[in-house]
Amino acid sequence: MTSVTAARLASILGTWRSASPAYAALADRIRLVIADGRVAHGARLPAERDLAAALQVSRTTVAAAYARLRELGTIESRQGSGSYVSPGSRPAAGDSALAVAFDLTKAALPAANAVGECFRIAAGNIGPELSGSGYEIVGHPALRLAIAEHYRGRGVPTDPEQIVVTSGAQHAIALLTRLLVSPGDRALIEQPTYPHAIDALLAVRARPVPLPVTPDWGWDLVEAESALRNAAPVLGYVMPDFQNPTGASLSDEDRAKLARAADRHGTVLIADETTMWLDLGRGPRAPLAKASPSVVTVGSLGKLAWGGLRVGWIRESRNLVTRHVQARTSMDLGTPVFEQLVAVELLHREEQLVAERRAQLAHGLEALRSSVAENFPDWQLPACDGGLALWLNCAPWSSSELVLAAQEEGLALTAGPRFGLHGAFESRLRLPFTDAPVTVTAAVQALRRAADRRASGTVKEPLVAV
Repeated sequence: MTSVTAARLASILGTWRSASPAYAALADRIRLVIADGRVAHGARLPAERDLAAALQVSRTTVAAAYARLRELGTIESRQGSGSYVSPGSRPAAGDSALAVAFDLTKAALPAANAVGECFRIAAGNIGPELSGSGYEIVGHPALRLAIAEHYRGRGVPTDPEQIVVTSGAQHAIALLTRLLVSPGDRALIEQPTYPHAIDALLAVRARPVPLPVTPDWGWDLVEAESALRNAAPVLGYVMPDFQNPTGASLSDEDRAKLARAADRHGTVLIADETTMWLDLGRGPRAPLAKASPSVVTVGSLGKLAWGGLRVGWIRESRNLVTRHVQARTSMDLGTPVFEQLVAVELLHREEQLVAERRAQLAHGLEALRSSVAENFPDWQLPACDGGLALWLNCAPWSSSELVLAAQEEGLALTAGPRFGLHGAFESRLRLPFTDAPVTVTAAVQALRRAADRRASGTVKEPLVAV
C-alpha cells in the first residue's frame, strides 16, 4: 500500500484554486489527479492537518474536500488509519458517475489487421518451444535477430547481442532507470513528456531536469546544453520522433547536436522510438543511435501493431546488456515466448503495418482538425506531420476543469499537467486522433457541450482563466 505525503500531493495538485469554493476546487483537483493516474488507487492520502499546512489553507477546507470525495466514492476513510483512494474508484459526475462513451486518455489504435494472423502463425510455431524452459532473460533469439535487422535496415549496425527484449516500452524504461539511476541523481527529461517516463524517474527517486519542447519550435537545445553542463544528469530521456504529447520531431542536425552534447557531459541518452513509425508526411530521419554509440534506444510494437501485445526492446551496448542480465532477475525472468513469436511475424510485416496506420491516422487527424475548428474556432491548430495526438492550447480554459466537466458527457481526457513537472501546462490539452473519424468528431462535440454547460453554470467566466 503506497502513501502520498502532503508535500508530494501539494506538488502534484499544482495551482488548484478556481472560482468554485476552495473545498470544492480542492476536491475536484484531487479527483483529477486520481483519474489520470498521478495518485494510485489504494494510495493513502495525507492527514488533513498535514495537507492543510502544505497547501496553506485551513484544516476545515481540507476536511470538507475529503468529505466531498467520500460522498463521491473517490476515497474512503478508516477510523484510526486515515483516508485512502477507493480501489477501482471512478471520477463521479454530480451525484452519479456516467459510463465512459469516449476514452481519449489513451493515444492508441485498435489492433492492426495483421495481428490476428500473426497470433495464429505463432500458435503453429510454439510447439518446438515447449521443450525448452521458456525463460529468455534477454529475449528469444529469433526476435532479437529481427530487431537487429530492423536497425541495420535503418543504417545503424546492430548485432542481436545488443538487444534486450522487454514486456513493452514502459518496462524497458523502468529497467533502464533502475539500472542507471541512484536516488538523488539528476535526469534530463522533456517538458512536456510521456507521463509514465516521469513516473519511472520518480520511482527511483531521481531529480528531473526539464528540457523544454514545443510543437512549433521543438527542443530548446541551448537549454539542453546548459542543463547538461550545469546539472550533470546521469541520463536523458527523449522521444525524437513525433514526441508525446507535442508531436515534434528532432531534425537530423539537432539529433547530432544533442547526442554530442550528452557525450561531452557523460549523460546516457535514452531515445524512445515507440512512435517512430507514425509518419504522416515528415519523411525518414536517422535514428538518434546513429549519432552516437552511447545512445540507448527503446522500441515497441504497441503503437504500430497493438497495445495488447506487451513486447518491447532495448538496443544498447553489450556491456549494458550484461548489466541488465545481472539486474533483471530481481524484477522478472523474461518476456513471454508466445508474444515474442507474434512480434517476429509482425516485424516481417513492417511496411504493411506502417501503410495501414498512416491511412488510419490521416483520416483521424482530418476529422479532429475539422471538428476542433468548428467547435473551438479560437483554438490554434498546430502543424502535425505524424504521431497520435494534437497538443492544443486551450486558453482561456483550464484543461483540468475541462476534463472534469467532460466526464459528465461520458468523455474521458487527460489534463495538461499530467504531461509536465510542477503543475505546468494547465492551458494545454492533448486530443488523440486514433479513433475512427466519427468517434473523434463525436468526442469533440461532447467536449463542446461540456464547456458550454460549465460556462453557463454558477461559474460566470469560462472555467478558470489561465
